[in-house]
Amino acid sequence: MNEVFAWFDQHNISWIALFATAGIVIAAFALSRVIKRILPTLRGVAARLHLPHESALTMTRVSIGAVWIIVATLLLEIWGISVGGLWTLLVSAATVIGVGFLATWTMVSNITASFFIAIWRPFRLGDTIEVLPENLKGRVIESNLMFVVVRESGGSVIQIPNNLFFQRMFKVTGERDRYLFEEFDANGGRGNS
Repeated sequence: MNEVFAWFDQHNISWIALFATAGIVIAAFALSRVIKRILPTLRGVAARLHLPHESALTMTRVSIGAVWIIVATLLLEIWGISVGGLWTLLVSAATVIGVGFLATWTMVSNITASFFIAIWRPFRLGDTIEVLPENLKGRVIESNLMFVVVRESGGSVIQIPNNLFFQRMFKVTGERDRYLFEEFDANGGRGNS
């Protein structure tokens, strides 16, 4: 037994921290059992409030999850691990991952939408389109993997993300033929004459 005490002393393990850890874990298990026993009562309350059964189950799971997060935080503090630094690390990692997923989702969404636009052809080069309710209106002059490029009547160019055509209503007016001939003439072509 003296060897065990010597090993604990050699590795700077406090008996108080060890007993506190065991006590907190046992208390967390007991609290989790109590929360699970409350589930039938929550079902009755949910039924009286006309809530689905899943809401009571979700409340129970969230409560138990919160208990274990608090226990993990307390144990880290007991053993001398700074939770502040851990929170900073977790929030930073979550931010980087979130921004990465958002950027990736936007790119994939626009590229996928460009393929559907190319297959279904809801509009073509030269058509005048109007995205509602934003009132983005102009003649389609280009379509690429990310954007549909539209020239407004005043001459300014708008780049509309491809996925917007699957999220909003848009109106197409077909002045395509006249536009193509005007562009052909402007480029030194024969035109329609």
